Amino acid sequence: MQFFSTLSPSVRQYLLVTGNYWSFTLTDGALRMLVLLHFHTLGYTPLEIALLFLFYEFFGVVTNLVGGWLGARLGLNRTMNIGLILQVCALAMLLVPSSYLSVPLVMAAQGISGIAKDLNKMSAKSSIKLLLPDDNTQGTLYRWIALLTGSKNALKGIGFFMGGGLLALLEFRGAIFAMAVALASVLLLSKKFLRKDLGKAKVKARFQDVFSKSRPVNILAAARLFLFASRDVWFVVALPVFLASQFDWGHWQVGAFLACWIIGYGAAQAFAPRITGSFSSALPDGRTALLWGCALTLIPALIAFSLYIGFHPQLSILLGLMVFAVLFAVNSSVHSYLIVAYAREDGVSMDVGFYYMANALGRLTGTLLSGWIFQIAGLQACLLVSTCLLFLATFISLALPKHNEEDNPMINAVT
Repeated sequence: MQFFSTLSPSVRQYLLVTGNYWSFTLTDGALRMLVLLHFHTLGYTPLEIALLFLFYEFFGVVTNLVGGWLGARLGLNRTMNIGLILQVCALAMLLVPSSYLSVPLVMAAQGISGIAKDLNKMSAKSSIKLLLPDDNTQGTLYRWIALLTGSKNALKGIGFFMGGGLLALLEFRGAIFAMAVALASVLLLSKKFLRKDLGKAKVKARFQDVFSKSRPVNILAAARLFLFASRDVWFVVALPVFLASQFDWGHWQVGAFLACWIIGYGAAQAFAPRITGSFSSALPDGRTALLWGCALTLIPALIAFSLYIGFHPQLSILLGLMVFAVLFAVNSSVHSYLIVAYAREDGVSMDVGFYYMANALGRLTGTLLSGWIFQIAGLQACLLVSTCLLFLATFISLALPKHNEEDNPMINAVT
């Protein structure tokens, strides 16, 4: 605590926001893995498992649209703490005896968890722009965003592993109870120390302003929708069920692989500024998103082809998806930087919330397609659909601003 008190107020707030976000992310990843593996063990079909997450993704769309407006009106500290409260409530709902653990109840709990997750994420990512000192460069903004996003996803991977491990050690209810207690402790610290006026807009935000008037933000949001649909169409349901059913992997093995995937993905995101910087000294722009999107589009097509010809299926999937993780991480990190750079200074949460609404809509689309396509056509079909969605995301990126189109396209990009 003495070391903490010697830090500048902005750094202290950044560490609080990051710690809050990290803690939430651990429980979010673990909860998803607990629900997926528990209900797969009970004999639910891939489509039925996908439907368990329907409200989680649907309310993520609604929350991101409304959450940015709430953040501008109430302050990001309040929306972040509301997210923690809702997540504790969602976990508490799942502590009922097994005989009462019905599909509607799980869907409702997942819906509340989806609201909580996107309030927390929107608040954390919007806070970065406000906590950076005014004299910091856009390069610093890129590095901070990459670090927060990358570390979050690495922790989500650890959460996946934690979910599989807790399910094996404590069973379903014991794991849920342990996470609820831990997150409630984080909530108490957040309410005590987080700055009260963080992110509150100087001008009273109107609800109609939740729909962005910025052309770059709208284009980027459309690309983000297809980017995340392309991942979740195979990752959310198809891949873990495929590993468990085709390769006969247990809970620990499935959780460990998905954890390693997310951790590697998060590490690549954290190092994205170095990865993209090794190819260009300029900051990311529309051309960067286009080039890295093209590279990513090839990977699921190659994995699907390897499965089609029967070339070492297990090796093709594991290595191919690791390559996908790195390239997807760079694409996601570039997008995350661009949206914060494009966003307005006053009411930043409005533009960020609109953008993550598109992100959530992509996840919702990918989740539903993942269960449905895998059930009727298998993993190869999911990978081919992923390729098509990536092509659309890359094509849309053609319209993003390039550095030579504006004096400073990363700032004041509102038309």
